[in-house]
Amino acid sequence: MTVATLAGKDLADDEDDDGVRVRRMGSMSQRISGFFSSAERPWAPPLPDPAITWQLRRLILAEPPDIVHGHDWLSRSFLPLRKWTEKRYGTRFVSTLHYYTLSCAKKNLMRTESRDGGSTEAPCSGPGVKKCLACACRHYGAVTGTLTATGNALGAAAERRAARPIIAVSAATARGNGLEPGPYGTRGGAVVVVPNFLTAPAADNDDTTTAGDVRELTERLPPGDFIVFVGDLRPMKGLDVLLVAYGGLEDAPPLVLIGKSWPDTPTQFPVGVTVHDRWPNVAVIEAFRRSSIAVVPSVWAEPFGIVVIEAMAGGTPVIASNVGGIPEIIEHGISGVLVPPSDALALRRALGELIADPDRRLAMGEAARRRAEDFTASCVVPQVENEYRQSTSSR
Repeated sequence: MTVATLAGKDLADDEDDDGVRVRRMGSMSQRISGFFSSAERPWAPPLPDPAITWQLRRLILAEPPDIVHGHDWLSRSFLPLRKWTEKRYGTRFVSTLHYYTLSCAKKNLMRTESRDGGSTEAPCSGPGVKKCLACACRHYGAVTGTLTATGNALGAAAERRAARPIIAVSAATARGNGLEPGPYGTRGGAVVVVPNFLTAPAADNDDTTTAGDVRELTERLPPGDFIVFVGDLRPMKGLDVLLVAYGGLEDAPPLVLIGKSWPDTPTQFPVGVTVHDRWPNVAVIEAFRRSSIAVVPSVWAEPFGIVVIEAMAGGTPVIASNVGGIPEIIEHGISGVLVPPSDALALRRALGELIADPDRRLAMGEAARRRAEDFTASCVVPQVENEYRQSTSSR
């Protein structure tokens, strides 16, 4: 198996990762300052990148694949090669949708609006030519926004035609991308739902993280009951809604926030709130295991919600927004509680009820642990392999 991805700073171009070859490729768009990059990492444009396409061709000639499984916009650099590889090697192209990459130039179905000299984001009611172009320009800037919105419309159409099947990580993700989940979608290609899955906790590929480091981090957690939130510390994740809900609780246990700060991260927090910056995954998993309640109050339509199943696997009940793919994971009232997004009063009420009922928390946590077993690799990977078999059997 070979994984082709974008080159990154201080990363080897070619390496072996436990038997999997990782081939990192420099793109033409990476060389254009200010386009298709961020302070965190480079990202692929929504149309084929000629440099990536050329390197993929060389890789395919050396190692002809049965399946090319594409994820996100980078896979569109394979599309100019699809018919050639199919004719020459019988290669099939499978695409997985983890975000709203077919319908949204920002990938998140959040509308960017200018307000009071800055910008705000709110859930989008659906794509439209004029409003998508305006939103992309407000988000990326006029030039990059125009290129991204136009390029994504063209690239999405090509991806829909090429992929057999398209896999969505939730039914909500399929619908948000303009596809109808089920045996066959309305866009001319098979559309199936195969969820994400849990993997063994890792130190986020940071070889310098030791057991001692993790122990030092988790010793900062409160000794008794506490509530935990894990994710980007920003409004689209519902952080402001959570802080309002928590601030109105009486005699509440501590609230622990673990995540990455953004320019729109709050600077003031209610009494009882502690903030921890970007812990490694092993420490996050331990925080979930020790917590009494996990909260996922997202405002945006989370396509899936890995943090939900990570918390549930630790035997922790989750209170989460009834939005996106989250309600496809949580069984309301059994393995967790669903509340309307952006509703601080409903979130406060749900928190108060679980805080006051430890027996219910225990029962719900056990149900959550059982539910999380449906999202293990042993359950999900065979579903992906079955899609590979179905795809290659049609050659």
